[in-house]
Amino acid sequence: MATSPPPDIVRSAYAELIVTDLGASKHFWVDRLGFVISSEDADAVYLRGHEEFVHHSLILRKGAIPACSRFAFRVRTPEDLDAAALYHTDRGCEVRRYPAGETRSVGPTVRVQDPFGFVVEYFHDIEWIGHHHQRYDLRHGASINRLDHINLVTDDVRALYEWYTALGFGLSETIEDDDGTLYATWMFRKQTVHDIASTQGSSPQLHHLAFSCPESHHILNVADTLGAANEYHHIERGPGRHGVSNAFYLYLRDPDGHRVEIYTTDYFTGDPGHQTLRWSVNDQRRRDFWANPVVPRWYEEASRVLDLDGNVQPLRQRKSDEQRITVGADGHGVTR
Repeated sequence: MATSPPPDIVRSAYAELIVTDLGASKHFWVDRLGFVISSEDADAVYLRGHEEFVHHSLILRKGAIPACSRFAFRVRTPEDLDAAALYHTDRGCEVRRYPAGETRSVGPTVRVQDPFGFVVEYFHDIEWIGHHHQRYDLRHGASINRLDHINLVTDDVRALYEWYTALGFGLSETIEDDDGTLYATWMFRKQTVHDIASTQGSSPQLHHLAFSCPESHHILNVADTLGAANEYHHIERGPGRHGVSNAFYLYLRDPDGHRVEIYTTDYFTGDPGHQTLRWSVNDQRRRDFWANPVVPRWYEEASRVLDLDGNVQPLRQRKSDEQRITVGADGHGVTR
């Protein structure tokens, strides 16, 4: 039985998306959403939000097929890279180590393929860009502040929850039924509602990346801008208020179909003994607090993911059970 301790994970830090047209992607992510370009070359663009003082939280890399190639956690010390390598090796995961610079502006990394098929990168060192949060003259679009969370599609929500609990994540909220079946989980390392979330479905897939903005009017501005520019097709769902997390949200699809959530106003989870808020799968307010219906493709479509060698991972097929729940609201979530 593996007994090695997990690395000390600070937060979800960045993700890399494969896109087919860098120009179209830059227009969407930079011109419309308001990301800051840290650096770019012929093959990739490195982006960050205004409250991110390190080099990037999103890499857009040119490729033939849209996919998510990896997502990354920052760890607290350089020694935690050794802990990450040993922890995953002991549990049968394939582990690869890379020198500083393999990912631009990032120090040495440990890259693993977890039991669910996702490629996860661990790092400690990353280039410091400097303060940018008060450059109000440069803010536009959604005035993006930072990466908030990564939502994964899995065919086994409980197993993924148990994996991340063992890695030291807290559990803020769930969607479940009276028998304890988990349909979705929200898990955190930083002191907000989540760094990693899970949605039930065919896996492995990336459901969405979520980025925080300052206030709800920034979300409304993006929706208005996309409408005025005749680019409303990027809007998939919302604006609205989540039941889970209490966040004000808007879901968009980029030119390659990658889903992004613009997100604001969740809550603090840092007190010791934080209690999990558990939502009934029958409560129609769980996904939208105003009980607006969720468009079917929100459950049915997601981004494919790559393995460690850059190949598209095959899917384990599962039709989301949660999508088939049609019973009306039966009361607010219960904390226990």
